[in-house]
Amino acid sequence: MRIHLLAIGTKMPAWVNDGFREYQKRMPPDMRLELEEIPLPKRSRGDTAALVRAEGEALEKRLEKHPAAHRVALEVTGRALDTPGLSEKLVTLRDLGQDLAILVGGPDGLCPRVSAAAHERWSLSSLTLPHPLVRVLLAEQLYRGWTLLAGHPYHR
Repeated sequence: MRIHLLAIGTKMPAWVNDGFREYQKRMPPDMRLELEEIPLPKRSRGDTAALVRAEGEALEKRLEKHPAAHRVALEVTGRALDTPGLSEKLVTLRDLGQDLAILVGGPDGLCPRVSAAAHERWSLSSLTLPHPLVRVLLAEQLYRGWTLLAGHPYHR
């Protein structure tokens, strides 16, 4: 199983890249975590909706590489999962031999069309989180979910 984190934005601070890579390397070979960064469209004082649509088109194009993946949109209004719930999702998808694509929008949120086309919508928090932090937090939670499945003491 591969977990594809498709995220709008590049050029993250070193602490973000270091934090993400730390949890990425801890994931087991049968549940590899891969980050796919998608550049932000050029921003100006213009139509925010047009920027969100452009980001959505870029995500949709990238998703063409993962047609069979179970798609999850990260949304503040999505369903909150606890760690056991996340673990159950991971083991179910792994046992089905299905990849997971987790979609993170840009600074103005995820394109509504992309969100609506996802199989599920999850929320990491009802708080508004900065996009760089989302990458690290998500990687840690995926690792924590795996440790629960593996009976690893990290989850305690």
